[in-house]
Amino acid sequence: MKKTNLIISCLSMGIVVASANILVQYPINDFLTWGAITFPITFMITDVINRYFGVYFARKVVLAGFITGALFSLNLAPIRIAFASVIAFLVSQLMDIKIFDNFRNGLWFKAPLISTLVSGLVDTSLFFFIAFYGTDVPWHTLIVGDTAVKYSINLILFPIYGMIVMKYKTKYVG
Repeated sequence: MKKTNLIISCLSMGIVVASANILVQYPINDFLTWGAITFPITFMITDVINRYFGVYFARKVVLAGFITGALFSLNLAPIRIAFASVIAFLVSQLMDIKIFDNFRNGLWFKAPLISTLVSGLVDTSLFFFIAFYGTDVPWHTLIVGDTAVKYSINLILFPIYGMIVMKYKTKYVG
């Protein structure tokens, strides 16, 4: 992987995570925050990197995105939200990479679909539990609403992932 691709991927990941951390503070209703609309992009970034550059580089992007996102978040979001975000992000993204890798040799859509469904639910559940447990925020209902919206956004992003896979037919072999 070229150093420029790695830097762009890491910065993209960090910007998306920081944006989601800011936007999660603004509920749309009792079931949804604005952060649910931006965060699913992180799974697409991870899956594209994993597909074309493999597990090692996907982990590098996640770890660099984690650090970048943490630095942005600590300056732009309350500490509880920043902490919840970085923990949920790291756990879910590493899970996404592992699950994706287990299904990488199947049909092109199987790995990103399964990995995103599982890790997306883990991310949302961990985030809302850590960020809002013991507060007045209706975190139980936010998990349901945010997960539904994240799944919907991922379905919208799925054709984009498919176009990338079809355009660049070369894939990581390892």
